[in-house]
Amino acid sequence: MVQRILQPLEIESTDHVSIARLRLPERSEVFALRAQRLRKLSVDNPLGQAFGPYLALMAGVAEAQHAIAGTLELPMPSDAAIDRAQSHRMPILAAMDEEALAGWQPVAQRLIADLIAHGTLPPDALAALRALTPDTLDEQAQAILGMRDLPVDGMSAPFIMAALQLHRTVLASQLRESQVPTLDVATVCPCCGSLPVASVVRIGGRYQGLRYLQCGLCATEWHMVRVKCSHCESTEGISYHVVEEHHEALKAETCDQCHHYRKIVYMEKDATVEPLADDLASLALDVMMAEAGYGRASGNPLLWLGEGDDERGDEGSDADDADER
Repeated sequence: MVQRILQPLEIESTDHVSIARLRLPERSEVFALRAQRLRKLSVDNPLGQAFGPYLALMAGVAEAQHAIAGTLELPMPSDAAIDRAQSHRMPILAAMDEEALAGWQPVAQRLIADLIAHGTLPPDALAALRALTPDTLDEQAQAILGMRDLPVDGMSAPFIMAALQLHRTVLASQLRESQVPTLDVATVCPCCGSLPVASVVRIGGRYQGLRYLQCGLCATEWHMVRVKCSHCESTEGISYHVVEEHHEALKAETCDQCHHYRKIVYMEKDATVEPLADDLASLALDVMMAEAGYGRASGNPLLWLGEGDDERGDEGSDADDADER
């Protein structure tokens, strides 16, 4: 019996049929699940009182995002914009496109007003948000997205980023999978072109056992085979690391080719894991990776440290993990 060898284009076509290429965000659950996970991690955190209150604060932010997400009505990209994105294999909601920022100001103003009214913000953060004008809000948003070479205010940045997340996630939730192009670059979000914050090996249905990268901006998830660097796409020199006595549901995936890492969470070990939340809550693993000589491939969008600190990343091992899907 002669077995025909598939050509690369045939493999790509087959892969898209048999494997769920995308998981577009569900606005009714993405922020709610993140908030629940952050609440839990704020209590069950190895850093305890040193970082638990910040996780609780971000849980409140995610709850505010969830409350607003269900009521937002945002315009869909035009048919021409979708056709252009597909023709050029580029993101539909490009993060660094000024047109994609259209209409985000009311979303930001509403989220910020809700956070201020809730009364749980630290005094410094409260003062920073109250000092924002429409112009400075736009400037900070553009600086956070890398559109302008301006200093980012670390005090207000997590909340401005939360507003950007809310805006882009609702937009992405309105798309259909068939409208989202396959990009030539597999390491950025096909919806908005942003970097992934972490990856998740999912359970259930068509996603069972598959690894997805989660966008730190619009929460879209896209498939990437396991045991492959999500930064340089190398399949050599990939290792997995955990903090001693830490649960097996979260690991750092390191690459000896580019010396970067991203975290990966496993729903088969803990069905409640959420990539962004678990990444944010595992600073001890970041410290361990830095001491081992690895750099973060990208930072967590809800954590902005002091100027000169490289925790934001360079841009902005178990045998059973060796099974690729």
